[in-house]
Amino acid sequence: MTLKEMKQKTLRLIEEINPESELLTDDPDISAKINDVINQIQFELSRIKKIPAKTQYEVEDYKIFNMSDEMYQVYRVTGCDSYDIFGREIIFPDNFTGLVTIYYYKYPDVIRANTKDTYTFELSDDALEIMPYGVAGDLLKSDVSNAYGNIYSQRYEQMKQQLDPRYSLGFIEIGDGI
Repeated sequence: MTLKEMKQKTLRLIEEINPESELLTDDPDISAKINDVINQIQFELSRIKKIPAKTQYEVEDYKIFNMSDEMYQVYRVTGCDSYDIFGREIIFPDNFTGLVTIYYYKYPDVIRANTKDTYTFELSDDALEIMPYGVAGDLLKSDVSNAYGNIYSQRYEQMKQQLDPRYSLGFIEIGDGI
């Protein structure tokens, strides 16, 4: 799903869409803050429905891998049986050299005010389907004339509770007749 499609879904939900407008809405307050709110909600959802990624690192003289800002949480390291994680560093033993694969969960790319509408989300479809409710709730929370912000926020919280953080179920393999 693209940023434009997310904006359209959200604006249709809150009945503020104008397909003729370049900004997709006639409300200047909404158009000014929608990208920031979408970014906030996507980061929140990425901590629940994590975005898997991996990278490889050649361990040679330098035994410390410094995690980049995109790395949210290390899941596993293969290629080395022993390593320590301290803060944002993965520390390998002094006697180890070789290629390791680091599996981790990452933060999505930041959406800014000038991010193009062609931006494609990295979140899974189930997370993207509840995102418009969180965005709508935050966009309308300062509108004291009605309770729509609260209604969308409550629905978002309910849907978030039902979001399954797993991408697959675990499995067990039994071999050799045991």
